[in-house]
Amino acid sequence: MASFCSWLALEQNHVYILGMESGILNAELVKRINELKRKKNAIVLVHNYQRPEIYDVADFIGDSLGLCQQARKTNASIIVFCGVNFMAESAAILNPGKKVIAPCLDAGCAMADMVEARDLFEFKKKHPDADVVTYVNSSAEVKALSDVCCTSSNAVDVVRSRKSRKIIFVPDKNLAAYVQKQVPEKEIIAWQGYCPVHHYVNKEYLEEVRRENPEAKIIAHPESKPEVLEMADYIASTSGMIDVALRDAAEEFFVLTECGMTERLHKEIPEKKFKGLCNLCFDMKKNTLPAILKCLEDESPIVTVDAEVAKRALKAFDEMFRVSIAPKD
Repeated sequence: MASFCSWLALEQNHVYILGMESGILNAELVKRINELKRKKNAIVLVHNYQRPEIYDVADFIGDSLGLCQQARKTNASIIVFCGVNFMAESAAILNPGKKVIAPCLDAGCAMADMVEARDLFEFKKKHPDADVVTYVNSSAEVKALSDVCCTSSNAVDVVRSRKSRKIIFVPDKNLAAYVQKQVPEKEIIAWQGYCPVHHYVNKEYLEEVRRENPEAKIIAHPESKPEVLEMADYIASTSGMIDVALRDAAEEFFVLTECGMTERLHKEIPEKKFKGLCNLCFDMKKNTLPAILKCLEDESPIVTVDAEVAKRALKAFDEMFRVSIAPKD
């Protein structure tokens, strides 16, 4: 198998890492993967930020909430998760009787790495009267210390549902600020983590975007800085961005999130124009068609979570699903 980073290409203002395997075209890889899926009763779950060619083998493409829900209700024997490791862990927690495999177990998340369970454990002692609401962009161990999980699309509803007035929100300070504005009756104590892709954008950048794209509606991810959210036309999770673009009559949009999302939008709404950040999450792009094929052939690497950790983390997920049965966006 060829190395993961075979070459870099700049196309339509987006940088993509393109993995290649000599002599095998994507169409042949897609065919072989789909054949193996049928043979092994496997399902492939794909995050919106994945490489566009991976969409062709996906049984479901979505944001964190949608992927959690699909992982929870699937009848497949094997779940192939194409995202980053905290997402694959979530699928394993939600499906203790199924085999969850991931093409690249080393696909991490910079935000998730900004909080460790031992630090959260000590922090909770300082605020014994606070509920812990943890964004899914976190490790299983951190989720296990939480009262409830949330995603970007249901964070407001989850926080609003808590009986406690005081909330420790982990780990994204920008999403915490957005929720605080929507739920002012709560006192939110924000962990100081952030997503480097979204935190990169500031007010000056957005002003330049507006000057260069005067006709475009701007959709920002809630992981963006408060100053950016104040200037955006819409605030939405990745899947919510699709709904916004479908509802709004505008023909042009600029999306403030990882660059791969524009490919998803072009796929879903080809009659409209989408531009976005030239800012890439390298971990999201680690999954490739050759890696997915090998993963299915070998049925490995298997995603495992300590049984006691999984049990406690599942309670946090179940509490989230109690509040948000279906995607709000």
